[in-house]
Amino acid sequence: MKWFTAWRRRPWAGYAVVLAALAIIAVAYAGVSSGGASAQASDTQASAQDIAKGKELFNQTCSSCHGANAQGTRTAPSLIGVGAASVDFQVGTGRMPAMNPGAQIPRKKPVFNEEQTRQIAAYIASLGGGPAIPSNDQVDPKTGDAALGGKLFRANCAQCHNFAGSGGALTGGKYAPPLNKATPTQIYEAMVTGPQAMPVFNDTTITPAQKRAIIAYVTQTRSEVNPGGSGLGRIGPVAEGLAGWLVGIGLMVVAAAWLTARKPKKKHND
Repeated sequence: MKWFTAWRRRPWAGYAVVLAALAIIAVAYAGVSSGGASAQASDTQASAQDIAKGKELFNQTCSSCHGANAQGTRTAPSLIGVGAASVDFQVGTGRMPAMNPGAQIPRKKPVFNEEQTRQIAAYIASLGGGPAIPSNDQVDPKTGDAALGGKLFRANCAQCHNFAGSGGALTGGKYAPPLNKATPTQIYEAMVTGPQAMPVFNDTTITPAQKRAIIAYVTQTRSEVNPGGSGLGRIGPVAEGLAGWLVGIGLMVVAAAWLTARKPKKKHND
């Protein structure tokens, strides 16, 4: 070990150690980054295939209204900048493609399957801008605070969608649809894209954690029982008042008519 001690005492020994350490780090980093680059190249290739297929589907079914380059026409808006989340919501709920656009496009059976919907969304997202499709962790109702979600829903959503998400009428022939069929992903996408008459709730207005709390409240409400009896569609006081008038007062009117229709018997004098 005398030779090692002698070598270590030389002036250039410290520089040699530093250079050796840098070389080892460089080799290790090259090995890791090469594997990551391969995975990234595979993802890019898959994404390119989705974009190409999505463009083909778009040209077949959507370009007649939205334009050959999704730039929009007189009958349909531009899709540049709307993002993948907007396409996933509109196409996934069957609202698009729309055969007869009107004041409100209803939910219906989707024309495209999940893979085709994802491909069209990938193509529109490639045009730039807009929110992405949320991950499963972002929309998982099990991790949301349902109590907080109820407060947020009543403050921001109940005016249109009803306190239980049963929907309600708006002006101009529009309406807020019921949320009983909306998936957690679709609820999140609606908040970040603002479809039709709905406003946009970005992450500054309602944070992702608060959005997840609202999703937890909406999904929990669907399974709650009605302790007072029939829920009457959970439409609210209008349905309850109508039931009160038709059933309650109606029975009282029938009872009064029956009582007044009875004629007293004549007394016979002995």
